[in-house]
Amino acid sequence: MTAILSDPGTYLPDMEIIESELLEQVLAAAAAFQPERYSGEDIRRVLNQRECSPEDFAALLSPAAAPFLEEIAQKAQQETSRHFGNSVYLFTPLYLSNYCENYCVYCGFNSRNRIQRSRLNREEMEAEMRAIAATGLEEVLLLTGESPHMADVEYIGEACRLARKYFRVIGLEVYPMDSEAYAYLHQCGADFVTVFQETYDLEQYGKLHLEGRKRVFPYRFYAQERALRGGVRGVGFAALLGLADFRRDALAAGLHAYFLQRKYPRAEISFSCPRVRPIVNHDQPQLLTVTEAQLLQVVMAYRLFMPFAGITISSRESRRFRDHVVGIAATKISAGVEVGIGGHAGKAKGDEQFEIDDGRSVGEIYEMLASRNMQPVMSEYIYLGSEQKKGVAANESFNPPGTTPKK
Repeated sequence: MTAILSDPGTYLPDMEIIESELLEQVLAAAAAFQPERYSGEDIRRVLNQRECSPEDFAALLSPAAAPFLEEIAQKAQQETSRHFGNSVYLFTPLYLSNYCENYCVYCGFNSRNRIQRSRLNREEMEAEMRAIAATGLEEVLLLTGESPHMADVEYIGEACRLARKYFRVIGLEVYPMDSEAYAYLHQCGADFVTVFQETYDLEQYGKLHLEGRKRVFPYRFYAQERALRGGVRGVGFAALLGLADFRRDALAAGLHAYFLQRKYPRAEISFSCPRVRPIVNHDQPQLLTVTEAQLLQVVMAYRLFMPFAGITISSRESRRFRDHVVGIAATKISAGVEVGIGGHAGKAKGDEQFEIDDGRSVGEIYEMLASRNMQPVMSEYIYLGSEQKKGVAANESFNPPGTTPKK
């Protein structure tokens, strides 16, 4: 692999460029954010309003909001109930490959980390999917390390087609790609795409991403827009809290989603709220601590700012925190999680990306939700009529970008 040590703001020649001022708009707002200038009066004003502006969102992320967490939680719970009832959606991730060509110093998959590398073949993919489907789950999130060579678009497309046999909803959390590639994966069955920007602090981003295509900050930033142009119905946003100032990163992620939805009103928007976790066989740099109270503040600020957005709480977090936040603001929770390559149908054959904190099974998460008078939901979407064309047979052929039609 050739190292990429160029300016992280510079595109590589083969990368699709979207002509837009959205990046500059988001980075300017994050740079201008002064968390200390907000007061308790600002928080009271926000709590007494029906809608939440970008300025109100910034106030909710400020230190001044900390003494008002109980009042914010009550308002967030009301908004969640208004738009989602008591439903909480369940899903699990399926890691297909842990090969990676990036050197991101905080990630267990990074190319310099000596871990057991592997990827699932077609038979192993299907065995994993059968095992997941047997738990009752109807939504799966397909993930890979960021290696287009070891997990190319056609490989991911094959996984999507297989997943259509077992699941109603298919999400992707893979490396950013061009619109044409996203269109191909959508044709194969992908419903939504999630991309973690990691941090919106461009200077810090350059220090943390030292090699690989991921170093190119703007290409990653516009991934969700390229996915929407490719036809997917939903996109997810996240900053990995702890890499830089969490308040500024959370603000940038929220504004990124907010402005993009104004441009694509039909897009379904969701947030993930991950914190940095320990990784295998690698010394992480000194990162910033984000407490559970601060994480809760971020989650609730997202809910009040974009009340229709989905919010996912992953198994990175403690069971106590996850059990608490699904009753307030979160609408989706992972269950029966394996973060190695394989592991649902047998022993994992490749090392994990990070350590999880909540390893409960699907049944245990289901019972937890039911005991709290929440409604566990296995699928958020049912295809009807012409939409059923996406539910393709596993052996149906599509043409990945840059290839000739198959006969």
